[in-house]
Amino acid sequence: MKANEPDALSKTTRINLLFDFYEPLLTEKQRTFLKYYFHDDFSLGEISAEFGISRQAVYEHIKRAEQVLEGYESKLSLLARHESLQRLTEQLASRVNGLAINEKDRQALMKVIAQLGAAE
Repeated sequence: MKANEPDALSKTTRINLLFDFYEPLLTEKQRTFLKYYFHDDFSLGEISAEFGISRQAVYEHIKRAEQVLEGYESKLSLLARHESLQRLTEQLASRVNGLAINEKDRQALMKVIAQLGAAE
């Protein structure tokens, strides 16, 4: 986790989620730098040494890749849609568990809910 950034864990989590959705749309260099920095927790210095470029160049590549991910999300909203479906699935499961129905019907409904969650 990068100590000099506010709420670094939240940012890292968001970038990793965006990366999961939009990785195929990134260039090879963007994918590589984001993986090193966010997945593997390499420092800018470690990445710059690995690729023989300056820390500033690494920083700029990472920032640009983050902007690209956020741009895709602003246009396509795949992460927002995923998070909304997760919340709705959890609410549905909670309400099903609160219903006065027999266990067989409850299990059947929970199976359908699980399939909905897996289908997204």
